[in-house]
Amino acid sequence: MQMPFLPGPDAALFLDFDGTLVGIAETPEAVKVPEGLVPLLAQLNDALQGAVAIVSGRPVDVLDRFLAPLRLPTAGEHGAHRRDATGHLLERAPTDLSEVIAAANELANRHTGLLVERKQAAVALHYRLAPQLEQLCLDTMAETVGDRPEFELLHGKCVVEIKPAGTNKGTAITAYLKEAPFTGRKPFFFGDDTTDESGFAVAQAFGGLGIKVGPGSTRATARVDGPPDVYDWLQRAAAALAAPGAAPR
Repeated sequence: MQMPFLPGPDAALFLDFDGTLVGIAETPEAVKVPEGLVPLLAQLNDALQGAVAIVSGRPVDVLDRFLAPLRLPTAGEHGAHRRDATGHLLERAPTDLSEVIAAANELANRHTGLLVERKQAAVALHYRLAPQLEQLCLDTMAETVGDRPEFELLHGKCVVEIKPAGTNKGTAITAYLKEAPFTGRKPFFFGDDTTDESGFAVAQAFGGLGIKVGPGSTRATARVDGPPDVYDWLQRAAAALAAPGAAPR
């Protein structure tokens, strides 16, 4: 699998957050944003005329807090909420998550190490501190959703999540690529999890590059080892884009 080449001035960058821009932590709130990341993203955003977006399973407001004072176009909760380049926030109509929340909370109350993350449009059950409970978490959440067509179950790294059906990182990236300043650009999408696979497919379908961060099978055509390599690539991309007449490779 190839290493990702550097972007030209016609690129658009789409970046996952956890496991991509920042390392995975024991709990969602414990992640550390690398020093220098925010100004680096701002520099790239300027160089690409605003065509840099965050595409994550996290809520938009949480991502804003970690990346403050920067406010990039951001797709949160796997695209259920999406802020475009003008700052307008587009949101999916809310669905009734009460049964899902109750089931997740009941399980977490019975087993030490489980964490329920309530989002605006989704519910995530984290088992990173209790990996032996993976199958129980998966079975419980799947049984709770059943065959209800309005929901979709995602199984990511040490997390089982229920989200609205029909939204994923691929649909979010597709929506951005139909809007200024992303239209007509070559998309690069970095992500580390199974939930990023739809984004890789879209980036490559639009003539760009999907970049898998870390190990595991993937449809992405390029790979880096971890978040430090993503940071290094972003630094090299910023330098290449700043060099007059440079021809990035």
